[in-house]
Amino acid sequence: MEYEAVIGLETHVQLKTKSKMWCGCANEFGAPPNTNVCPVCLGLPGVLPVANEEGLRLTVLTGYLLNCSIPSFAKFDRKNYFYPDAPKNYQITQYDKPSTAHGFVDFEFAGGMSRVRITRAHLEEDVGKNFHFARNSGVDFNRAGVPLLEIVSEPDLTSSDMAYTYLNALKDILIYGGISDCDMEKGMVRCDVNVSVRPVGQKELGAKIEIKNMNSFSGVRRALDYEIPRQIAVVKAGGKLSQETRRWDDVGGITELMRSKEQAHDYRYFPEPDLMPFEPTAAWLEEVSRRVVELPLARKQRFMTAYGLPAPDAETFVNDVPLADYFEQVTATAKNPKAVANWVINNLRAKLTETGTPLAEVKIKPADLPDLVALVDGGKISSKIAQDVFAEMFATGEAPAAIVEKKGLAQVSDTGAIEKLCDEVIAANPKSAEDFRAGKGAALNFLKGQVMKLSKGKANPGLVGEILERKLQS
Repeated sequence: MEYEAVIGLETHVQLKTKSKMWCGCANEFGAPPNTNVCPVCLGLPGVLPVANEEGLRLTVLTGYLLNCSIPSFAKFDRKNYFYPDAPKNYQITQYDKPSTAHGFVDFEFAGGMSRVRITRAHLEEDVGKNFHFARNSGVDFNRAGVPLLEIVSEPDLTSSDMAYTYLNALKDILIYGGISDCDMEKGMVRCDVNVSVRPVGQKELGAKIEIKNMNSFSGVRRALDYEIPRQIAVVKAGGKLSQETRRWDDVGGITELMRSKEQAHDYRYFPEPDLMPFEPTAAWLEEVSRRVVELPLARKQRFMTAYGLPAPDAETFVNDVPLADYFEQVTATAKNPKAVANWVINNLRAKLTETGTPLAEVKIKPADLPDLVALVDGGKISSKIAQDVFAEMFATGEAPAAIVEKKGLAQVSDTGAIEKLCDEVIAANPKSAEDFRAGKGAALNFLKGQVMKLSKGKANPGLVGEILERKLQS
């Protein structure tokens, strides 16, 4: 009997706010331990939480970006558990009435398009962080109370590679939308993995195994590559899997049992008595909706369709938003957007890196790159000369036509002048001429290169090739 995996992911993302969710303490990574704390985020008696409105906005904005519906009524709940890093001994979260629900993420996978449904994206608070030393342990509560979004997927994933690709697509969406910086080294994104196996064709799900607190997407992939065969081996041997929570040992490359899985009633959820329900108005939702941006996949597809770019070029722009914005600005007047893209990706980026120039300080005017392309396409200058013109444009900001005229770089298309150059090269290289007549096509390229060298790159390369071939064959 063949088995298949069924995978769902719970992705926890710290929101990009200046302060914590329920107090005015800084939402800041790297501060000395227990310095960004106050009575509210330490859970001292008698304090009251006040919701961070930007946290609410970013939650709803995430809902829009993930194609979710936004309920007219949401509320906060207390999720009770007793860990050292939870200062209140409960977490303020959303349980049965979240702020967003029923969305989806589309992404490219295995040569096609895949879709993972989103159950909900609900708002909660982060906890502190435990530190363990040689003889004692400590807790840093700087992270406690930081706004955290939990994005829960439906069990639509079927492999470790698919889970990895989905997580990266989700991360790109959140960064594009300004929801989070998603810096995994700073703990801004963590993931819990729910995985089960079942016979191929069976609709009923198997026992759900949760792998907790994965802090890298590659770790998720490796954990699934271990856990899926482990579960299949158990059921094939006649064993029975039970719902449980496991941890991933990244060094050992194995998952290990932590505890039997808690049920919802174990947390004794009840409505948070110190916070009002969240009932967004139409005007407030309209304000948030104006912050929706074009998503990475949509931008890639538009660049390929509107500008005729190949997928790798479009992907380059998707991964570099400022460069993509610059390309769209300069290509507004372009008749050959593909050629403009080549100059931006291959030449401009190299110059920026070489000189350490910020993109915002580039001297080249928006219309000048399309004009440079037009000079090449129109046969006014050669591609080689265009490289020199571009370097001058980058250094001075001068227009390409002005540089060509000032330096006398215009391409020579005079047939008589080119014929004379060809005659000189053929006379100086009789062996290469004979090689071409003997059927060695590479000899023509050598002779063509000699003509271009003699003309200092100004001769029209198309004409050079035609005239050389005609003279050699006559």
